[in-house]
Order: sequence, then C-alpha cells, then structure tokens
Amino acid sequence: MKIFAAGDIHGDIKLARELSEKAKKENVDLVVLCGDLTLTEISTQGIIGPFVEKGLKVIFVPGNHESFATADFLADMYNVKNLHGKSEKYKDIGIFGAGGATNIGPQMPISEDTMFGYLKKSFEKIKDSNKKIMVTHIHPSKSKMENFSTIFKGSTAVRKAIDEFKPDFLLCSHVHEAEGLEERIGNTNVINVGRKGKIIDI
Repeated sequence: MKIFAAGDIHGDIKLARELSEKAKKENVDLVVLCGDLTLTEISTQGIIGPFVEKGLKVIFVPGNHESFATADFLADMYNVKNLHGKSEKYKDIGIFGAGGATNIGPQMPISEDTMFGYLKKSFEKIKDSNKKIMVTHIHPSKSKMENFSTIFKGSTAVRKAIDEFKPDFLLCSHVHEAEGLEERIGNTNVINVGRKGKIIDI
C-alpha cells in the first residue's frame, strides 16, 4: 500500500493543488491529511477538493485550527472520512486516529484523557490488523519534535497510545519546524509529515 500524507495546509489552496498533483503522480492508494487544513476555519473551500477531483481516496483528522463540527462538514461536503475517533481497514492494514490538540487553540484544546479515549476507541476496531497506522495532528510527548518548539509540547495521550497500542506508524504534523522529521519510539515509526508531504510504502 502506498500512502501520501501531509498536514498544516492552513487554507493554502495553491499548496493543496500541488500536493494533490504529487499524490496523483505517485499513484498512491490513499491520502492521509493530518489536520490544520484551514487557517482558523477560514478557506474550507478548495483544500480537500483537489484530491477528490483527481479520484484519490482521502481520510483526515482535524487539527487545532478547525473545530470538530467543521471537520464533519468537510467530510460530508467531499464524501471523505473524518478519522477522528474512528478507524478504517484496507485489507490487512488498520488505520485509527484522533484529531485536535491538547495544548493550544485557536479551537478549544481537548484534555489528554479525552484524546486517549478517542484513540483507544478507534484502535479497538482495528487491533487485529497485521499493520497498524495511528493518525493524529499533535505529536507525542518525550519525542524529538518537542525540541523544535517551546510552545508546542507533545501529547502524553499520544505517547501513551504508542506505548500501549504499539502501532507500526504514527503520522502527525503540528510542529512546522519539525517538518519531515522521522524518529522511532519503541517499535513505532513516528513521522511529522509536514506541508510538503511524505510517501509511506507499506
């Protein structure tokens, strides 16, 4: 399976078009968008559309720049899956996730307990999958990504989910300065997919 993952588009319609063209050229099976698709809920038009217009399958989680209601609106508008608290299976690959952030707005931050609850709920439905991919907006605590920002601390809930559920991959964004950073936590490959996007072959 070939995945194209990106995040932190922040309403940049030109960037969304460029990313969709790259995903199409790479002939990916799935596009995963890791939140902050809008800039404080402005520019909801044209962010997911370019991917859908090219016939690409899209799943996403909201970031801290769009509310959960806006994320549901986008999912309905483009007939794509909002992965927040939900899961998806592709053959023997299970994908689960939760959006939002536990540390910063402008949308209301959610608690670490709530974040872990969403991740646990979504994991339960794919726990028997051969390969597991967790998708969040925020990065885990005690990760290298925390070193790139004094403002954006990592999530203890995401870290707990890595330790307990042991996904093969965590795809996230949130810390712009850590774009493209890859690290290993236990047996989990943690990737900050960033605005430029990443290709993940599974």
